Amino acid sequence: LSVWIQMKLFLFAFIAVWLFVTISSDEDYYKLLGISREASTREIRQAFKKLALTMHPDKNPNDGTAHEKFLKINRAYEVLKDEDLRKKYDKYGEKGLQDEQQGGRYESWNYYRYDFGIYDDDPEITTLDRGDFDAAVNSGDVWFVNFYFPRCSHCHDLAPTWREFAKEMDGVIRISAVNCGDNGMLCRSKGINSYPSLYVFRAGMKPEKYYGDRTKSSLTTFAMQFVKSKVTELWQGNIFNEIDRAFAERISWLITFCADTGDCLEPQTRRKLAGMLFIQSLDTKEIYAQVLQHLPDLEILTKSSFEHKLAHHRWLISFSFGHNDLASHEYKKLKALLKGSHIQVGKVDCVADSELCASLYIQKPCVAVFKGVGIHDFEIHYGKDALYNVVAFAKESVNAHVTTLRPENFPNQEKEPWLVDFFAPWCPPCRALLPELRKASIQLFGQLKFGTLDCTVHERLCNMYNIHAYPTTVIFNKSSIHEYEGHHSADGILEFIEDLVNPVVVTMTPESFQELVKRRKSSETWMVDFYAPWCGPCQALLPEWRRMARMLSGIVNVGTVDCQKHHSFCQGENVRAYPEIRLFPQNSNRRDQYQSYNGWHRDAFSLKTWALSSLPRASVDLSPEDFKRKVLGGKDHWVLDFYAPWCGPCQQFAPEFEVLARMMKGTVRAGKVDCQAHSQTCQNAGIKAYPSVRFYPHLGTTRRDQGGEHINSRDAPVIADILRQRLQQLALQGKSSKLKVS
Repeated sequence: LSVWIQMKLFLFAFIAVWLFVTISSDEDYYKLLGISREASTREIRQAFKKLALTMHPDKNPNDGTAHEKFLKINRAYEVLKDEDLRKKYDKYGEKGLQDEQQGGRYESWNYYRYDFGIYDDDPEITTLDRGDFDAAVNSGDVWFVNFYFPRCSHCHDLAPTWREFAKEMDGVIRISAVNCGDNGMLCRSKGINSYPSLYVFRAGMKPEKYYGDRTKSSLTTFAMQFVKSKVTELWQGNIFNEIDRAFAERISWLITFCADTGDCLEPQTRRKLAGMLFIQSLDTKEIYAQVLQHLPDLEILTKSSFEHKLAHHRWLISFSFGHNDLASHEYKKLKALLKGSHIQVGKVDCVADSELCASLYIQKPCVAVFKGVGIHDFEIHYGKDALYNVVAFAKESVNAHVTTLRPENFPNQEKEPWLVDFFAPWCPPCRALLPELRKASIQLFGQLKFGTLDCTVHERLCNMYNIHAYPTTVIFNKSSIHEYEGHHSADGILEFIEDLVNPVVVTMTPESFQELVKRRKSSETWMVDFYAPWCGPCQALLPEWRRMARMLSGIVNVGTVDCQKHHSFCQGENVRAYPEIRLFPQNSNRRDQYQSYNGWHRDAFSLKTWALSSLPRASVDLSPEDFKRKVLGGKDHWVLDFYAPWCGPCQQFAPEFEVLARMMKGTVRAGKVDCQAHSQTCQNAGIKAYPSVRFYPHLGTTRRDQGGEHINSRDAPVIADILRQRLQQLALQGKSSKLKVS
C-alpha cells in the first residue's frame, strides 16, 4: 500500500511539474519587450529596436543561444505590432496564434540600427499608424505627411532635412511620418506607390502631393501656403475699429510693436505665430504658453446649470479634478476650432461638483461629448489628449450614435438590438476600435444601437457577462447574444451584422449534416468546420470562415458543427482535433469522401484558394492561335487574365479570377494568357503589368481591338459589376441602332 501511495505521490508531483513547465512555456510578449499592456505601436517599435541593437546575433557571435533569444523578441514584436494578432494573443495567449506564421526570419543588425523606425525618436514628428491616421488628418489641422519605407535610400537621404523642417514648423502645422513597412495596408489605401511620398492633408481638402525640391526652404515655402491665419497691419486709421470688431466677436488680440529702426518680427514669423495660436497646437515655447494663459477660460458648468445647458445644445465638456496644466490651456482653443460644427465648449470641476461627476461615473480627468438630447446621451474620449485628436473625436461623435453605457442604461431588457463594446481604456486595440464603431453606427443607424462599457469602471457588470479580454464586442438581440469575432473595423462589423441577418454559414446538427452533406447533389461542394467553442484557434478561425463563405457564395456551400454540443457525432466522424476543416467534393462516387485541410494559414484567402483548387476550372488557357481565333475573331464576350507564372500578385489573383469565371458563366467567357510563354501576344495587346484584366466584348464585327478594354480591379464582384454594366450599355446601344435602321 505504501508503495502505491508513493507512486501516486510521484505521479502527482510529475503532473504538477509538467503543468508548471507547460504553463511557463507560454512567453509573456509584453515582458519580453519590457513594455506595458497599454503600449502604443510606436512604443512597441521603440522597445524592440532597443533590444534588437543589443541582443542581435550579429552583436553576440559567441553566444550560442543568441539566435533563439532573438527569435523570441522578434516574434513578440511581430504579434504586438499587429492589431488583430495582438487581440488574439491578449484573448487566447499563444494558443490563439497557432495558425499564424511563427516568424523565423529577421534582418541584419544594420537594418535595426539604420533603417528601423526612422522618425520614432523625433519629438517634433508625429508617427501615425493605421489606428490614428484618419482621426489626425480629419481633425482640421494641416498635416504634412512623409510616407516612407525603411529600406528606401532616398527616404534616409531626406530624413535629416525632414527633421530640421519639423523643428522649423513645430506648432505651425503638423509634421508626421508613416512607416509603410509596418503600415502597408494604410499606404496602399492612400495610393502610395513610391517612397518617400510627401502629402499635405486637411479635412475637406483633397490630399496634395509635394513635387518640389527636398530642401528645408522649399518645403517651408510650400507648407506656409496652407497656413491661412490672418495678420492685420494696425495703424492710426483702423486700430480702434479693428479691435472693437474683434472684441464684439469675442476674439483676442496679440499685438507686436516695433519701429522701423528696431527689432521686428519677420512677416513669415508673424504668420507662423498666428497659426500656432489660432489654428494649430502643441508648442511649449514661452510666448505661446504665456499667451494661452491669458485667453478666456472655458465656460464653467455646475450641477445647477448642467442639465439646463445640455438639454438642447451639443457640448464638449472637459472634466477636471482641480488641476490646471498646459493641456487645459490648450483646450481654450476648442471653442474656435469647434465653432463651425456648432459644438459649445465648457468644463466641470469634479472636486467642486463631485456628486455630478459621480452620477456620470467619471472618476478621472477626461473629455466627453454630449449629443444635445440631455445629460444621459454622451460619449467619453479615450484617445490621445492632443488637441487634434480631441477635435476629431468631437466632430465624429456628434454625428455618430455611440453611447457611453452605465448600469442605469445598460441594454439588458431592450427590445431593440444593441452592439455593446466591453473595453478597457488602457488597451490599444480597444482605442483603435472606437472610431470604427462610430463609423459603423452611422451606417447602421435605425437598425442597431451602439454602446461602450468601460470594464475598469463597471467591473461587476463586465463579470456578469464573463468578459475577461478586451475588446469584447457583443450583439444583444432580445434573448439571443452573439459575440463578435472579426477585424477591428467598421467593414468587419457590418459584415458580421450582415451574417446575423443573412447567414452564409449553415449551423449543422447531425441530422442536417446527413441531409445536406452526405446526401448532397453531385454538383454540390461542401466545406465544414468541426470546432469546439472553448478552442482558441477555433474562435480565431470563425471570422475568417465567415469571410471565406461570402467569397465562395454560390460556388461552395459552407457549414459548421459544434463538437461540444454534438460530441458523440464528431467522434463517430473521427474528428480528433479542433478545428477540423473538411471539404466534401462534387461529382464524388462516395458521398462520405472528404479532403482535410492541412495548410499552415487559416485566413479567408488561403482557405478560398484551397477550396477552389478542388473544383473543375471555369476558365480556359489560351494559346496565341486561340486568342486570335476565339477572342479577336469569335462571337463571344471574353474577359482575360494576362499573367506571368513567377508573378506573386498573379498567383494571388488566380483564385479570384476563377470566382469571376463562375460568376459570369453563360454570359462572358473567361480565359488566361501566359505572358511568359506567349510574350508576343501580350506585347501586341499592350500588356505592361501583371496581372492585367481586359474585357473583349463582341461588337458584331469580325475583328476586335487586340488591347481590349482595361479593367482596373482584382476583386471578382467588382469586375463582375463592371462587366454587367458594360453588357447593359452594349444591349442599349444595340436596341438604339435597330430603331434607327427601322
